[in-house]
Amino acid sequence: MSLKLDKDLLINAPPEEVVRSLGTDLTKGLSEEDAKRRLEEFGYNAVEEERRNPLKDLAKKFWNSTAWILEAAAALSYVLGKYLDFYIIVALIVVNAFLSFTEEQRANRALELLKSKLQVQSRVLRDGTWKLVSAKLLVPGDVVRLRLGDFVPADVKLVEGEIEVDQSALTGESLPVTKKRGDVAFSGSVVRRGEATGVVILTGTNTYFGKTVELVKIARPRLRVERVVSRVVAWMMVIVIALIVATGVYFLVRGLDFLDFLPLALVFIVAAIPIALPAMFTVSLALGSQELSKAGVLITRLDAIEGASTMNVLATDKTGTITMNKLAVNRVIPLKGDEREVLLYGALASREEDQDPIDLAIINKAKEEGIKLEDWKVLEFKPFDPSTRRTESTVAKDGKTLRLTKGSIDTISKLCGIADEREVYSKAEEEAKMGCR
Repeated sequence: MSLKLDKDLLINAPPEEVVRSLGTDLTKGLSEEDAKRRLEEFGYNAVEEERRNPLKDLAKKFWNSTAWILEAAAALSYVLGKYLDFYIIVALIVVNAFLSFTEEQRANRALELLKSKLQVQSRVLRDGTWKLVSAKLLVPGDVVRLRLGDFVPADVKLVEGEIEVDQSALTGESLPVTKKRGDVAFSGSVVRRGEATGVVILTGTNTYFGKTVELVKIARPRLRVERVVSRVVAWMMVIVIALIVATGVYFLVRGLDFLDFLPLALVFIVAAIPIALPAMFTVSLALGSQELSKAGVLITRLDAIEGASTMNVLATDKTGTITMNKLAVNRVIPLKGDEREVLLYGALASREEDQDPIDLAIINKAKEEGIKLEDWKVLEFKPFDPSTRRTESTVAKDGKTLRLTKGSIDTISKLCGIADEREVYSKAEEEAKMGCR
């Protein structure tokens, strides 16, 4: 029986309705037979890449505006018996094409090797038993378990538990997002805290990540190096054509033999076209690719180097994808007390094993300042709660017990009895203008 997926229903409906529409049993999961049938119906949970034909890629190196002109010049040289010119031009065309082709193939092979080693495994409930299954084999209706450090393997509707996920690969937002029962954890995000059970609702190209990849495939802007070379060649050809026309008119007016004009036209074409320019670009980019590979950077297209190196302005609306995607304490602004006291209490109201980005930032800053957290004993710790917007801990040292908390500005201000929050918010706004939170 075919299973029809209503995307809006699966994303917006309550978990119970989603489970019912997918025909899933949360206590047993799908059977292996049912999973196999759905895999045949919906395909693998992967964004299949277009398999490029190497011969086709090589042929493209001989099919562009610069190559056409050089090929025409080579043909004309051969017709006129200028065999040395013919051999030189053909050699340059071939060397340029093969250099570019071999470097790109080398990079692609390295990428394929990396992909083969980075196979994501998922905890899936099948026939009442939890097992590790390749994420590629997940189907809509599979019950999966998500834990700290896991890649979310597909679009998953959470039915139990609460997690924080890093969606920077999808949205560029560096801060984790809380996902609770009824929310959808998107494929490609990473679990930073908590555990949850969910049901797979969308796989492959139907996922949020899959749609993003499809859009990237569609976008094929013309590369800057192509525009530069084409512009140079176009202007040189304009000059050459003008000279050829003027010379042709002169030959006609003087009644000279037109066959004597062809070698002169060839000289104009060969002299005007920057024959070695493509080869020079390719050799330079190939050397750059080798240097970058030593630093762990894989170049899948040689011209990407030139594109990145000639950027003057990079415009972006998010930060997670162009930074280290790691939070750090920039500055401590105490209202009362001193900076070390604020750092001490903030670090004690954090827990390193939760791997929360904010907690880690404060703990790392406290360690950098030489604050000894091990002198304190944590008696109780309450992790961040979205309803209260704060963490809380009870700590003791030398017979003294303290109750500490950290959280959002308005929450902590009210707990501290600050009647006028404008002073606090004004300081926060000053930091925000410098790019801090």
